[in-house]
Amino acid sequence: MHSKQRGVTLIGWIFLLVPIAILGYAGLRLAPVYLNYMKVSRSLNQTASELHAADAPSLALVRQTLEKHLDVESVDYPGIKDFEIRRDGSVWNVQTTYEETAPLFSNISLVVSFDKSVQIQ
Repeated sequence: MHSKQRGVTLIGWIFLLVPIAILGYAGLRLAPVYLNYMKVSRSLNQTASELHAADAPSLALVRQTLEKHLDVESVDYPGIKDFEIRRDGSVWNVQTTYEETAPLFSNISLVVSFDKSVQIQ
């Protein structure tokens, strides 16, 4: 009578665990990038909610308030110069579009693009 083999061999485990380990490592490398984006997003939303009650915010006031929130959140990149602040009628549009790279292995990096905008009325 023939016995049936059961279980996974060592090579099978390697083929299963290596891709999972690579994905886990990529997630660890991307976590700070996404945490920084969450800070940028929170700063923009707080700026919009704070200036929403303002009478008629000026460009200087929008820039100063955004810079204050970026400082509180300890955001180094993108800087205040990477934000585009423009007026469309009575509405201020504040937008930032930037890319961040996270090194993965040797000369392989992960590039993540972000685009966030808010309107201040």
